[in-house]
Amino acid sequence: MKTVLLIEDDIALRENTAELIELSGFHVLTAPNGKIGIDIAKNKLPNIIVCDIMMPEIDGYGVLEALTGYNETSQIPFIFLSAKTEHKEIRKGMNLGADDYLTKPFDEDELISAIESRLAKATLISNLYNQQTSIEASNNNDHLKSLNELKNFFDDYGEVITFKKGSIIFNEGDHSNKIYLISKGIVKGHKMDQSGKELITALYEADSFLGITSFMDIVPYQESATAIENTTLTAINKSELKKILENSKNVSLEFMEMLTDNLSTIKEQLLQMAYSSMRKKTAQTIMQFAQVLNKKPNEDIKISRNDLASVAGIATESLIRTLSSFKKEGYLEIQGRNIKILKLQELKMID
Repeated sequence: MKTVLLIEDDIALRENTAELIELSGFHVLTAPNGKIGIDIAKNKLPNIIVCDIMMPEIDGYGVLEALTGYNETSQIPFIFLSAKTEHKEIRKGMNLGADDYLTKPFDEDELISAIESRLAKATLISNLYNQQTSIEASNNNDHLKSLNELKNFFDDYGEVITFKKGSIIFNEGDHSNKIYLISKGIVKGHKMDQSGKELITALYEADSFLGITSFMDIVPYQESATAIENTTLTAINKSELKKILENSKNVSLEFMEMLTDNLSTIKEQLLQMAYSSMRKKTAQTIMQFAQVLNKKPNEDIKISRNDLASVAGIATESLIRTLSSFKKEGYLEIQGRNIKILKLQELKMID
């Protein structure tokens, strides 16, 4: 069932119009003004938007401009609904990118016809675009020769998704139908143990792959992923990556080598957590974060104490005490959440 977002400040007209649209077989979302309408459009991603022009908060023109500038909503068909009949007003709406313009009063058939025709047009355009993209992607798949070219493929054909600091990218147990390449930012992989304590399983930096699970079975994500800082990802379907790996021996070998290196790193981290002293765990974890965040000595590392403790595999209170001792010994400078490495070589020698 297609979803229609109706943005109209007149309560009676909004309710009556929503009922007409629902009776024609559509699911209807409603908003009493432009500001709320923009929020609903971004969160719900309706199939089409029917919007009044003269409204409080943000008028219809402002709604269209805001949604056109947002990647996820820029292609949603948009129909203006207004009592304005001047040609210049109609032209203004169409110049902004509106797909159609209905003047009040309108009859039911006129409205439903406009919605159905615009949805049909959007479907045709989407199908043509998907066919073209699939052809281009298929042509490029056959010529991938290295892991770097695979990353370029993600950049060229992947879906670009942005996450603000602290946003969850996916949860453990979610269906794993996409593989991500981190274009910008830092992501932490984490799980909950039986006692409900968060354990950080990995830190992923820019140019790293994220969300890799079995290519043979439908396996859910084995960990959760959260953006440590503002992050941009490009994503392709897992089936598409599987096809690329099947078609390119070199890319498959480099991909497996990368996974092997990742497993070696995780093994080292587990050994560190199991056998190193508390001071060594803390020192190595600070240096690990500095490396992932691309921080040089004397540059501030802004990271939560809980994240540091989780990666080190020690209690937060123990980590804080160890940080205090490092500060007294002159290895670190600590101001609030900011940590600055003053003596890198000495920190490496801690055992």
